[in-house]
Amino acid sequence: MPLGLLASLAVLTAAAWALSLYQTLSMDMPMGITVRGGMQDMEGMAGMAMGGIAADGWSVAGAAIFVAVWTVMMAAMMLPAAAPMIFMFATAQARREQHVAIPTWIFVAGYMLVWAAAGLLVYALVQFGSEFAASLDPPQRSKWAPLALGATLGVAGLYQFTSLKHICLSHCRSPLAFIAQHWRDGRVGALEMGLRHGVYCFGCCWALFAVLVAAGVMSVAWMLLLTLAIFVEKLLPRGRRFEGALGITLVALGIVMSLGAIEMPWVSS
Repeated sequence: MPLGLLASLAVLTAAAWALSLYQTLSMDMPMGITVRGGMQDMEGMAGMAMGGIAADGWSVAGAAIFVAVWTVMMAAMMLPAAAPMIFMFATAQARREQHVAIPTWIFVAGYMLVWAAAGLLVYALVQFGSEFAASLDPPQRSKWAPLALGATLGVAGLYQFTSLKHICLSHCRSPLAFIAQHWRDGRVGALEMGLRHGVYCFGCCWALFAVLVAAGVMSVAWMLLLTLAIFVEKLLPRGRRFEGALGITLVALGIVMSLGAIEMPWVSS
C-alpha cells in the first residue's frame, strides 16, 4: 500500500500541476485582485479574472468553474505537504483492517473538500474586488493597488506570529499526534478526519494564499514560491525558524510595497 499510495499521490500531484500550468498558459489576462500598479484595464475589470471567469460577473456556472480550477491548484500545491499525514492515516488504517485504500482516499477527499469550500470564498472575494476595481478610474487604481497588496502582505506576515497559526501548524507538523487525538473508524470517520485536517491546514495557510489571491491567483512564480514555503514550514526540522523568518520578510515587503518603493514581483506571470 505505501508504494502504491506514493505513486498515486505523485501522479495526482503531477496531473494537478499540469492542469494548473495549462490553465495559466492558456488564459489571456492577468488574474490578481490588484495587478501591477493597478494600471491595466482588462475590459474594465482591472485584470481580475481567473481565465476570464470572474470577468463575466456572478453566476453559478462561473463559480463552479472557478472552484474546480482552484481545487486543482490546491491539490498541486498542498498534497506534497499533506503526504506525511496521508501516509500516517493509511498506516494506522492498515493496523485496524486490511482494506485501507478506500478510507485513505476518502480522507484525501475530505481534505480537498475544505479547499474547495475555500474556493467559494475566494470566488466571492474576487468578484467583490472586481466590482470595486471597476468603479475606480486608472489613477485611483494606481494609488490603491500598492496599498492593498502591501496590507495583504503585512497581514500575512503578522499572522505568522499568532497563536492560531502555531496551533494549526502544530497539528500539520505532527501526523502521529493528529491520528492519536482525532481517530475515527469507518468511511464516515475517514471523511471527518480529512475535513478536520483540512481545516487545520486552512487555518495554517489561509494568509499565505491571500497573498496569492492579491498578487495573481494563477501566478506560476507565486504558486511555486508558496508551495515551497508551505512544504518547508510544515515538514522540515527548522520549519519553526523559517516560520518567523517568513513572517518578517512578508511584513517588510508589505511596508516597502505600501510606500511605493518597489512593485510586487510576478503579479501577472
